[in-house]
Amino acid sequence: MVLVRNEDVFVERAVRNVVEFCDRIHAFDHVSTDATWPILRSLADGYDNVDAQRTYHAGDSHRALEPYAGTATWVFGIDGDELYDPARLADFRGRLLGGEFAHAFKVASNVLNCVEVDSERKTATGYLSPPSRSITKLYNFAAIDSWVGDGSERLHGGTITFRPGYDESSVDNISERLSWEETPLRCLHACFVRRSSAEAEGPEGWARPILEETGMHDRRVVGAAKRKLRRRPQPRVSAWKREKYRRGDLVTVDASPFF
Repeated sequence: MVLVRNEDVFVERAVRNVVEFCDRIHAFDHVSTDATWPILRSLADGYDNVDAQRTYHAGDSHRALEPYAGTATWVFGIDGDELYDPARLADFRGRLLGGEFAHAFKVASNVLNCVEVDSERKTATGYLSPPSRSITKLYNFAAIDSWVGDGSERLHGGTITFRPGYDESSVDNISERLSWEETPLRCLHACFVRRSSAEAEGPEGWARPILEETGMHDRRVVGAAKRKLRRRPQPRVSAWKREKYRRGDLVTVDASPFF
């Protein structure tokens, strides 16, 4: 289940990386104003297992999942800034469907919360979970009889009716026993990186191409460009996100498997 809004920088890669792992992908665009919706439509045209629709109500994404409750289905929640390792997923799919994780209601795993993703150099820099919080959302719907949402979005809130032997604590966090290099399920979480073409990267990053294009280096031009760019929508980073996702040491990893 993909629910996105204004995430056209990474969303195509996010979907392509899981398209072989998932039998069916339900992609919901929550009234994006950038190129996210055209990208999702193109993916739906290119893959038989991708459905895309546009919605004004994020809760529609959870209501689409409710019929899967009580069935032998694993539901994978994907955001437009979450890039999974497709080669690792290919092996993990067999283990998942083979019943290795049937004891769990939720599977969590290793994440790198990125402050930089360099797709040309194939590197990513950020904070690993653990010690940061894992954001992987992989749920065993065979463990529940129902999950009635509260209208917010997929796999958040609502009321869950568990089957015997399962509850909210039935979580298998792979990252507690395997490192980033070892894990079968790992994700680049571009939560601190520009995710939409509608967002400014910062005054310096935008003023420079303006000057190069015009060939002008007048301070008045620079000042005017910066003032204009400060009025552009900027990525918002909450204090909660910084506290949960920026724990431990800053590390750089090889990101080539994700691209």
